[in-house]
Amino acid sequence: MTDTAIATPIPPLVVARADHGISRKDISPNALRVLYRLRDGGFQGYLVGGAVRDLLVGGHPKDFDVATDATPEQVKALFRNCRLIGRRFRLAHVVFGKEIIEVATFRANSADDTDDRSTDDGGRLLRDNVYGSIEDDAVRRDFTANALYYAIEDFSVRDYVGGYADVQQRVLRLIGDPVERYREDPVRMLRAARLAAKLGFTIAPEAAAPIPGLAELLGGAPPARLFDECLKMFLAGHAEKSFLLLEELGLLPALFPETAKALATNRSGALRTMVLQALRNTDARIAADKPVTPAFLFAALLWPAYCRELAVLQKSGIDPLVAQQRAADRVTLHQAHRIALPRRFSLPMQEIWLLQPRFSQRVRKRVFRLLSHPRFRAAFDFLELRATAAPEVVEDVAFWREAQAQAPGELADRLQPKAPRRDADGEAGDDAMDDDAGAAPKRRRRRRRPRPGGGAGAAE
Repeated sequence: MTDTAIATPIPPLVVARADHGISRKDISPNALRVLYRLRDGGFQGYLVGGAVRDLLVGGHPKDFDVATDATPEQVKALFRNCRLIGRRFRLAHVVFGKEIIEVATFRANSADDTDDRSTDDGGRLLRDNVYGSIEDDAVRRDFTANALYYAIEDFSVRDYVGGYADVQQRVLRLIGDPVERYREDPVRMLRAARLAAKLGFTIAPEAAAPIPGLAELLGGAPPARLFDECLKMFLAGHAEKSFLLLEELGLLPALFPETAKALATNRSGALRTMVLQALRNTDARIAADKPVTPAFLFAALLWPAYCRELAVLQKSGIDPLVAQQRAADRVTLHQAHRIALPRRFSLPMQEIWLLQPRFSQRVRKRVFRLLSHPRFRAAFDFLELRATAAPEVVEDVAFWREAQAQAPGELADRLQPKAPRRDADGEAGDDAMDDDAGAAPKRRRRRRRPRPGGGAGAAE
């Protein structure tokens, strides 16, 4: 097959069960249930898209999508556990407990913009509910590898655009003109990078070439959708490869503009080294089936931007504590214009950053206060991450690792209390008394209010 983009369907290829290796035991029973119900109702129904692609390369898909000639309303009439969603793409969701089987009606490209299919001035698709045949549906999908249909009638794989050969060759190829397809939906550029990283595929040259010049189109994509795409990209076990592809394709400045700017001006490369190590660690945790959190991930991805903003503010003479909070707020706000990071993740992210300077402190009271902080463990993990590229914090990592392993009394003996603060009369102030408490500050006695009717002396 040549590298030219596919514009029209080729004669369909039917790959028999004996030749493709997909087994029904690897398909969700609920997806099979939907397919059989559609068939019994007199409709066509096929397993389609990423599930077929992943099964062909030996993967284990989590999501199973179905394509059918039944309209969403007809699907709903067949399944009591069905709900209709979407305006841009009208879909049927058949719900089986925690699993949702997404059922989409075959769609077609319309020559004229109608009420059911419309684009904006830049060519971005706003609404697409023009129904058609399976051949129409195959041509309007994004990549050839995603346009494969598994039929339960004979357990064959149907290929209308050459996707089966591309999967065998591990190539991602767009269907139709790449520039037009990216303009219809700029997020396809991110999908190309994510799928190539996930599957170990290469992006066909004609599909990769326009991406750097069109990357800024991502600025018009909904920030919430970009957040979801980032989670798929960085929290699915192939974060490092995805990041490297974003750099290679020129997509990083469009997705993380301030991080890209900070990395470009960091001559030592230490910030990039740290980001890559964070992504490597994330991949390792996912492979080991350990939990990961978007807060820590974004703390690492945006740390270069935070460091750059903090340096600018401190250079202008702003108080360090004020500069730290202001830098955190600015980076979070600016990034939100591209990626809608929810507050439940952005606030812990900022706490991780703002706790970093406190790891250099060795005053007894402050050490115990930091150890008891609810975000201590995440902040310490971040400190360890920083040590991979910043030798100056290695000593802090060693101290705090030992501090966590020691008993409170033993740790208190190691630490020096803060030098007493003297008042005007030369007496030790409250700081000295608090530091003498060691692991925990003393409770202050509450002052009693004077009783009603008390004399002037009582009131004083």
